[in-house]
Amino acid sequence: MSTTASHSPATEPITVMGAGLVGSLLSLYLARRGHPVQVFERRGDPRRAGFQEGRSINLALSDRGWRALGGVGVANDIRQVGIPMTGRVMHDVQGNLTRQPYGHEGQAIYSVNRGHLNRRLLDLAEAQTGVQLHFGQQCLGIDLKQQQLSLLDTATKEAHTVPYTRLFGTDGAFSAVRSAMQRTDRYDYSQDYLEYGYKELTIAAGPNGTWLLEKNALHIWPRGQYLMIALPNLDGSFNCTLFFPYEGPESFAALQTPTDVTAFFTRVFPDAEPLMPALEEEFFKHPTGSLVTIKCFPWKHDDNVMLLGDASHAIVPFYGQGMNSGFEDCSVLNELLDQHGDAAWPTIFAEFQRQRKPNTDAMADLALYNFTEMRDRVADPRFLLQKKIEAKISAQFPGRWTPLYSQVTFSHTPYAEAWAAGQRQDAIMSRLMPHIQTEADFDQSAVQALVHQEMAAQA
Repeated sequence: MSTTASHSPATEPITVMGAGLVGSLLSLYLARRGHPVQVFERRGDPRRAGFQEGRSINLALSDRGWRALGGVGVANDIRQVGIPMTGRVMHDVQGNLTRQPYGHEGQAIYSVNRGHLNRRLLDLAEAQTGVQLHFGQQCLGIDLKQQQLSLLDTATKEAHTVPYTRLFGTDGAFSAVRSAMQRTDRYDYSQDYLEYGYKELTIAAGPNGTWLLEKNALHIWPRGQYLMIALPNLDGSFNCTLFFPYEGPESFAALQTPTDVTAFFTRVFPDAEPLMPALEEEFFKHPTGSLVTIKCFPWKHDDNVMLLGDASHAIVPFYGQGMNSGFEDCSVLNELLDQHGDAAWPTIFAEFQRQRKPNTDAMADLALYNFTEMRDRVADPRFLLQKKIEAKISAQFPGRWTPLYSQVTFSHTPYAEAWAAGQRQDAIMSRLMPHIQTEADFDQSAVQALVHQEMAAQA
């Protein structure tokens, strides 16, 4: 079925399954290289009236994502509709606030609405010569030997087949493309669910679209075994997400009536509840989402199918890197095409998988690690003191100590390298912190001697 021989490398047709964030960005990258790109999407067109948005959750766009958007020249366009968040604001049970900056002065992650970003990328893809978007196309199956898709047009209910030369699966955590690959011999696959779900809620805007909480921050209500976060919207509201156990005394199962919900929020999130006029309605109307980590291998089949984004490495959202790592897949693939040329697919597929798999595995571990931090540790004064001490070490040894969060969020250091460095730093801090009770202790000669000793051992 392959028609490769009749096409020059730069014009070989490419098929993308999935028109979400990663699929629409990937189609832009490939079309700009001269490839005709057919994109098939199971859902309807999110830009059309009557489309039901699946997830309204806001996303945190950081340096890896910005670089990928910059690669197709759309970063400035997207920046216009993002809100910079320069730090976390923690809310305790009494409503007291603690602020923790994310990085250095001027560093921020951006709150961006998922739906807006997807619609903008689709507009750009559609305007790009060579891209054809097909919505309402459900993948019924893939014949990997014949290189053929079986699709159902959800509007006409007619099934049809489409041949492909090169297929990219960007169709999310429950990918139809990966599902076909899982039926091949010796395919490794795992999915791990947390015993937590999530519910999306809203903090309303104030009068005239004002923000009732600090606008340029990610807000966290850490409560030990669960947490709520809020990200700002342009209209003055905040998208909130409650991460909550499915079962137990304080859980989704325990909140059965509107009265239960209001009583719980009034007791546990007393400063947020008065700002949530639609709380009871949203709690029961909005679905409870699950939190899954998916790992698989290989990501490629022969030299004609490749998985990207959540299809190959779905992670839990606690590091804000799901979209950013999917976007980074696109920029890494593009760099490999630059390096090896558009005809070298066997080399590119093998190298892409070799580079990205260890890094996305590390990111999956980092996301789970950060869940514990956000849920529990950010409310601990010792943890907050440790973060201040780490910032002091970073300032004292520029270039030699970059905090883990900054390596993941504000750099392009491979995730696996960042995670290894972070674990070394954790070990150092566990040896230093017993000698430090206040911020001022850092300057004591005995503590400084320990710091220099640790940094010398790392050199």
